[in-house]
Amino acid sequence: MFTGLVETVGVVRALRKHSRGAQLTIESSLAGLGVGESVAIDGVCQTIARIDGARFSCDVLAETLRVSNFGRYRSGTRVNLERALAADARLGGHLVNAHADGTGTVTRIVRKPLAIEIAVSPELVRYLVPKGSVAVNGVSLTVGPAVRNARFSVFIVPHTWENTNLRDLKTGDAVNIEVDIIAKYVEKFHALREGK
Repeated sequence: MFTGLVETVGVVRALRKHSRGAQLTIESSLAGLGVGESVAIDGVCQTIARIDGARFSCDVLAETLRVSNFGRYRSGTRVNLERALAADARLGGHLVNAHADGTGTVTRIVRKPLAIEIAVSPELVRYLVPKGSVAVNGVSLTVGPAVRNARFSVFIVPHTWENTNLRDLKTGDAVNIEVDIIAKYVEKFHALREGK
């Protein structure tokens, strides 16, 4: 479980694809990482398989490559990193599983006030509500006042802009999207109640 509060930005050093998925190597300032530990990379939970100094590697499944933006990573790509939530920590963002539901496409970046507009599939947009929670590249954000035509906006405070990879985004870039887990549970319970 994660909060969507990014701890640091790491740098992709290698993405080696193979028949079962890929091996992803990241360099970061996160101290005290251990093999077997979970870390959210751009909002996607991965297990650390190897550590070499300031670099760690994860074995990425083919399914993860399919539903996330990992397949677009190149050496030098900056990624948001967050360690799993400790039981005694404050929950400052929202509950984030770091299981990407899919990707969205940046359609517009507005500088004043700082906001990003993102287009998503109809399968994801139904879970988005004005002022609800969403994770974009692992960053806990609040959905703007309108969700229309499978697009939504998120407003970005200066601290988040300066300390995440959101500032690297350009129109047309793919971002990982995780909708609020509570919305998915509500839909499931309602469907069971209706016998669907």
